[in-house]
Amino acid sequence: MNAIASFEFSPFAENTYVIADPDGTCVIIDPGCSDAEERRELEAYILDNHLTPVQLLNTHCHIDHVFGNAFVAARWKLQLASHRGEQEVLDAAGPFAGAFGIHYEPSPAISRFLEAGHVVEFGQTRLEVLFVPGHSPASIAFYNRKDGYVIAGDTLFAGSIGRTDLPGGSAPVLLASIERELLSLPDQTRILAGHMQETTVGRERQSNPFLLAWKQGLPIG
Repeated sequence: MNAIASFEFSPFAENTYVIADPDGTCVIIDPGCSDAEERRELEAYILDNHLTPVQLLNTHCHIDHVFGNAFVAARWKLQLASHRGEQEVLDAAGPFAGAFGIHYEPSPAISRFLEAGHVVEFGQTRLEVLFVPGHSPASIAFYNRKDGYVIAGDTLFAGSIGRTDLPGGSAPVLLASIERELLSLPDQTRILAGHMQETTVGRERQSNPFLLAWKQGLPIG
């Protein structure tokens, strides 16, 4: 079973995840560490637990999810893996940061392209790649079927869904993605999202107001 550590980083309150296999290898997903203190916190956890990062993954490339890409890539000599459709979003992070006066160390480009149906493997861990666009043009999620959790990025939250008013966003596309890829998972599946607390597929199926409205055919967004 994986050990999962989450960190809430940056003024955007973004959730960064470290997923560790029992053999000590790990992946770092959406490193949002935006300053030296947050980078030290992430590094200390990895060192204190004797972990070896082997992959750097982005569910999508909005700036709050990529603040720490440059640090992680340099510190552990990792290349970036994400969907090819997110490179344009990643390229826009620098101009966005400059326009709003946000400090940002440019991320390396995406070197390994992940598509629906691919599997990220390390140790005995298998993370299935799900294609869930709508919040961004080519968002992906990582599903561990054996352990029953999904790293969902900014698609489905506890009681909410990802915003769709940014470039490349679409409420109908996002809701269709959630219905096709996430609500098809077992009810007990843990949803570990890019913001806010953990939830489950079943809980959101039963009570998420956006999903209920969508099911009733009401307009969203």
